[in-house]
Amino acid sequence: MRSFEEIYAISAERKGGSGAVEEQLSKPSAVTELAKLPDHRWLSQFSKNVFSAGFNWKVIDNKWPGFEEAFFGFDIGKCAMMDDVWFDELIQDTRIVRHGAKIQSVRDNAAMLQELATEHGSAAACFANWPPEDFIGLLEMLKKRGTRLGGNTGPYALRFIGLDSFILSRDVTARLIAEGVIDKPATSKGAMRNVQDAFNIWRAQSGRSLTEISRVLAMSIG
Repeated sequence: MRSFEEIYAISAERKGGSGAVEEQLSKPSAVTELAKLPDHRWLSQFSKNVFSAGFNWKVIDNKWPGFEEAFFGFDIGKCAMMDDVWFDELIQDTRIVRHGAKIQSVRDNAAMLQELATEHGSAAACFANWPPEDFIGLLEMLKKRGTRLGGNTGPYALRFIGLDSFILSRDVTARLIAEGVIDKPATSKGAMRNVQDAFNIWRAQSGRSLTEISRVLAMSIG
């Protein structure tokens, strides 16, 4: 497995220099800022990525103000208590994409966030304080306790909200395969542990975040 410095050099050569690489890097939000983010904003972002999965994201983005209205600003208490009457109304609500299973996921994920808030003081505190060296543990938690947050849906939501994260995109996966970390897209727990171990080594070598490392890996291919 190459060092982070070597992979960075590959990215710089492909993109026209280190300056071009740095321009495309972003840092995660501070833990203190993430911890202060209201839990309804986490539900909103999770829901946005759930509805975007397998759909034209521009359509979802354009309709999102309507989603916010239809789900009462993704109020955790209201969404967790969604009853059949409200569900039936949402199924016919033209302000949103009327996908039954995805509408139900809003209720389920609101209930998950309520549980996390009970356990940690707020769901935001749980996410913000999750150690980056066990990011795969957070993904596993979202997959088990959340609804429709497996695959890359959960990681993209966390990235968009500003949490330190890696995303196993096609290009990142290709670099991990090239480095011998995995031999195919990571789906098993063992493969995900290998991915986490590699990112932890590159973090130690570079002092950079998972977010930055993930982008550098992607730029070394794409």
